[in-house]
Amino acid sequence: MGHIKIMKKIISTNPSKNYEVIGKVKASTKKEIVQKVADANHVKEDWRNLGVRNRIGLVRKAYLAYKKNQEKIAGLITKEVGTPITECKDEVAWNWSYIDWFLEHVESAIKDEITYDDGKSLHKIIYEPLGTAVVITPWNLPFDLFIWGVIPNLLVGNTVVYKAAAECVLTGKLLEEISSKVGFPKGVFSFIHGDSQEGKFLTEQDIDLVWFTGSTKVGRSIYELAGKKFIKALLEMGGSNPAIIFDDVDMDSLIDNVTAKRFMFCGQTCDADKRIIVHENKYDEFIEKVEKKLSTFVIGDPEDSKTTMGPLVSIKQLNLLISQVDDAINKGAKVVYGGKRPKGLKGAYYLPTILTDIKRNMKVWNEEVFGPVLPIMTFRTEEEAVYIANDTVYGLGSQVFTKDKNRIKRISGLIDAGNIDFNGVGHFKPFNPFGGYKHSGMGREHGIVGFRELCQIKTVSMEK
Repeated sequence: MGHIKIMKKIISTNPSKNYEVIGKVKASTKKEIVQKVADANHVKEDWRNLGVRNRIGLVRKAYLAYKKNQEKIAGLITKEVGTPITECKDEVAWNWSYIDWFLEHVESAIKDEITYDDGKSLHKIIYEPLGTAVVITPWNLPFDLFIWGVIPNLLVGNTVVYKAAAECVLTGKLLEEISSKVGFPKGVFSFIHGDSQEGKFLTEQDIDLVWFTGSTKVGRSIYELAGKKFIKALLEMGGSNPAIIFDDVDMDSLIDNVTAKRFMFCGQTCDADKRIIVHENKYDEFIEKVEKKLSTFVIGDPEDSKTTMGPLVSIKQLNLLISQVDDAINKGAKVVYGGKRPKGLKGAYYLPTILTDIKRNMKVWNEEVFGPVLPIMTFRTEEEAVYIANDTVYGLGSQVFTKDKNRIKRISGLIDAGNIDFNGVGHFKPFNPFGGYKHSGMGREHGIVGFRELCQIKTVSMEK
């Protein structure tokens, strides 16, 4: 009697429609994963030798193909992830400025750089591609992170094997279909599909780089594996960003910024404001104005253009969030707003929530909270505010609101985070390096720094 081989399928569900099945995708087999990595390794020298200008030409074709399909991409993300369609369309369109910048600046970023020339000897740095890159992205911003991981790698000359998260496997399949028609040589850019099993197996292959965005737990395991393999890992992981609000600011000028930074994408972004640290003199006013803002939110079907907040991505994320809020309440936190699921909506919905009377032993303070929950603490002195801000294992981003220019200079060097935004000036620009301190990651993406992170750096010294 022969063996019956069961084909593994990844099922995609809609978190806004009571988890109804949208579609299924066949998971890549081990044989397929091994072959795609072998193909990438086989062609990596050819891709490198093609030269940056020829690579730019092919990547530009991919860019135009994604742009042509932007409505379809955004609509599918809304169904799979639950992000409101208006936010999804913005997410997709936002990336055109990133690709434009990548295409325009890659050549100057990786050209040979002369470090010394005295007329007798010449010394220069050469930036060479690392080889085959595995790019693994999460579900929360599937198009953003696809573009940020894949495009710079291809431009500098790395071949790419890409895997999307299981929660948005249909989006990954759609991006594969669009990319396959661009005309990349076989092996240069391929996709695998699956869950954590397939992702882990992919990272165990003969590769030269792992580019990963996702949870700190998974990122640490990838870093350990990369260490054993002695390859590079670029990791952008969790965050618990503080937002410090001093008593010299106009509260009306910052409420929209802070609520957007916490609650957009239903609070499911690594770089969200996850802990508010407000001066005690401004506490009551802040609470009042945030409550008023949250009362204007329209929670419901993300496919409706009037909706401003949809569900979380899955029942797993919903249950985790509920457990974190329950832990806070059991330890004395006060629910000022929300704190429960909305009535009449079936799916992974949770109301925007404000928690006060926060203590440092609460999960909402010392864990990453991936959902629409805002814990608030007060402070009296600048030193206390900085101490509270740094009281986390994370160090991705941070916000500070103050009119004091000297304080801005002081605090810039005191907060342990990869990005500090003062008075709402956002750091997300394609030319700014992005990444974190501590458990929030390792390495940087974007900008000149981001291109060079994907390269091997060689020094050449010679007679002139």
